[in-house]
Amino acid sequence: MIKENVEKILSEIKGGNDRGEKITLVAATKTVSADVINEAIRYGVSVVAENRVQEFREKTALIVGAKQHFIGHLQTNKVKYLVGNVDLIQSVDSLKLAEEISRAAEKRNVVQDVLLEVNVGGELSKSGVTPDTAEEFAKAAGQLNGISVKGLMAMLPKSDDERLLARLCLQMRGIYDKLNGDGFCFSYLSIGMSADYKIAIKNGSNMIRIGSGIFGKRSYDLTPAELTVDGESK
Repeated sequence: MIKENVEKILSEIKGGNDRGEKITLVAATKTVSADVINEAIRYGVSVVAENRVQEFREKTALIVGAKQHFIGHLQTNKVKYLVGNVDLIQSVDSLKLAEEISRAAEKRNVVQDVLLEVNVGGELSKSGVTPDTAEEFAKAAGQLNGISVKGLMAMLPKSDDERLLARLCLQMRGIYDKLNGDGFCFSYLSIGMSADYKIAIKNGSNMIRIGSGIFGKRSYDLTPAELTVDGESK
């Protein structure tokens, strides 16, 4: 199943997005074992991503042959576990978090690549800055030492309204292009998951985050022990 799923998605995106840009497939690996992740890598996945710091720490050394991203909500007190250890933090949703990443990166003498998260759908259940403040956020984060802003990330609302989803993708692409025109050297606009990645890549996205579309449906139930990192609540 995994082989067929990976090959199908890679075939679908091989022509690039609507701008002719290469699309990066990121396998979202929440609850997936390291053995299964490595199987997906053997079939062509080159980037994997965790949602939880605990899972990243448990699996990172076991992953072979792929870049590793973090795509979940990140608390400032967990930054120390990721900075310098993960290739890209996609979910930088506030200036406070960006500043903490900057401090940790300077302390470790590294530059941490990040994406800035925009709550393009205005959903209370999702993190990220508003589209209206995205440019201000990007310019502030871009001034921080120890951080390299590589682009933007967003989660689309769950909706059957394809025109709405397309409009939100194009809104994100407009912000992305505006900031690139203002001197940023962005590489990634990360929009699109298993249910909506086809719409996203038709409307400007060049990075997609696919979980169930590769690994099938998963159970996200956690035991109490899995909810902590070194005794700290996640």
